[in-house]
Amino acid sequence: MAQLIAIAASQAGPAHSFITGEALRAAAERLGHRLALWVKSPLGDQGGWSETELAQAQACILASDLDLDSPAPTHAPVLRIDPTEVLADAEGAVRRALQLAGALPPGAAPAAPAAAPVAAAPTAPLRIVAITSCPTGVAHTFMAAEALEQGAKALGHRIQVETQGSVGAQNALSPQAIAEADLVIIAADTQVQRERFAGKRLYVTSTKAAIHDAGAVFAQAAREATPWSGAGPAAATSSSPAAAPAAGRSGAYKHLMTGVSFMLPFVVAGGLLIALAFALGGIYVYDDAHKGTLGWVLFQVGAKAGFALMLPALGGYIAYSIADRPGIAPGMIGGLLAGTVGAGFLGAIAAGFIGGYSVQALNRHLRLPKGLEGLKPVLLLPLLGAAITGVLMLMVIGEPMAAVMAALTAWLKGLQTGSAVLLGLVLGGMMAVDMGGPVNKAAYVFSTTLIGSGVTEPMAAAMAGGMTPPLGIALACWLFRSRFLAEEREAAKATAVLGLAFISEGAIPYVARDPLRVIPPCVLGSAVAGGLSMFWHIGLQAPHGGVFVLAIPNAVNHVLLYAAAIAAGTVVTALGLGLIKREVAAPKVA
Repeated sequence: MAQLIAIAASQAGPAHSFITGEALRAAAERLGHRLALWVKSPLGDQGGWSETELAQAQACILASDLDLDSPAPTHAPVLRIDPTEVLADAEGAVRRALQLAGALPPGAAPAAPAAAPVAAAPTAPLRIVAITSCPTGVAHTFMAAEALEQGAKALGHRIQVETQGSVGAQNALSPQAIAEADLVIIAADTQVQRERFAGKRLYVTSTKAAIHDAGAVFAQAAREATPWSGAGPAAATSSSPAAAPAAGRSGAYKHLMTGVSFMLPFVVAGGLLIALAFALGGIYVYDDAHKGTLGWVLFQVGAKAGFALMLPALGGYIAYSIADRPGIAPGMIGGLLAGTVGAGFLGAIAAGFIGGYSVQALNRHLRLPKGLEGLKPVLLLPLLGAAITGVLMLMVIGEPMAAVMAALTAWLKGLQTGSAVLLGLVLGGMMAVDMGGPVNKAAYVFSTTLIGSGVTEPMAAAMAGGMTPPLGIALACWLFRSRFLAEEREAAKATAVLGLAFISEGAIPYVARDPLRVIPPCVLGSAVAGGLSMFWHIGLQAPHGGVFVLAIPNAVNHVLLYAAAIAAGTVVTALGLGLIKREVAAPKVA
């Protein structure tokens, strides 16, 4: 059994560095050897090796595409290798290190050096413009932007990233920057307008791909980007298996998330205005007896205007994501009709997809003389799309959808304690499974869209479940200091603030470093928080804001119990982490 040491550091980011290091460690264990690992990333160093491990090391693997300031050991041979080669053949990298040390097992053939993949090939510096956007416009939008900026800097590219977040576009791309760009990258989980990029080489991917491996995104974009003509989708992903998940994001999920992102402001404004109205005039503020008072007016604005526009916005922007601007009118009209017939958010979602795909089909198959083509987007497509969507909503699917929605609402309102707790456990746990990914968003969308139907308990359970992972990790860093590195404990302060603000992504750096030991306690704690929230019949009028909405009167009906549910989930998460996480040792080098 040989003793090896390794350093893993990737310019693609912390997650890539961690995965590279763990691949080496697992490969060494499979081959029957020991490997002490030191992972270096912008988030700080993890692991390391003791003086004994350093002294006994027979070889060192330096898996890095960065210029490291920490010298490799002088007494042992060093294998310098690119992280992409490690991910392609980790066991081959370990065997090559053993070969350098003369420690290959008898009869074992040395591995041939792995050919560097195309992604690692050096390319000329590029001028790149990029846009990042996620459904809620909070964490993933800015995390993806930062990852792209860091990745471009490491590769020598020049980049400007426009973030399309919840507060609008920031660092907006100028026409000059777009004109001078060699490449356009859109890393988004929602629809982004592309008209200004006509004629430019365009590549589309997800925020998750940018966050996890910015270097690979740049390499794939350089190979696969195609000129954007405005008539069809640009190349979205590589044909490689690793890129397959991103391809799915360009389908129904992405269209739904686009609709949700545009719907959220109406839900937030409407819900909080209703809560303020109740605080000023009581629970019967909507009665004619209060007509003309500030509370009555705020209720009209929130319930009759804000919530009334929620379904049209959802349907309209799902259709917009599918068919661009011509789809907005059919989708919005269908969403409005869904509210009229009582089909609720299910009807609005159906209307959005019907309107979007019908307009897309009409645009593809409807042929007009060149002189009349200009009539399609402003007259024919909205007209025919609205007619198709409206007729189907009123004559075919409206009543069945309304029946389903009524049954769902009645079931949720009539849940007995046991069933309500089970629903809370499921919603809370889903919020912590992938920290802002598809499972998290599924639970969030389900809960958010029910607010307009007067069912507010699932929203409270979902938000409690989303706040718990960062808060629990921050508490664990304080209670079980030996399980976390110094930089992790220092970062816990910011993680706690993110948790209080209902930004689950604050837990991602900890999950990336030790997913198998971090995710299960987070899911358990979030499930406890969601279950307790439903057990105490806590309702939440606002779909976002975290602890900061608790100060708004009537935004939450049982503030103290809600705080207790979140606290209980936080404690369970922290105790779970303390139980299953291993103690870590500070890195020591000669």
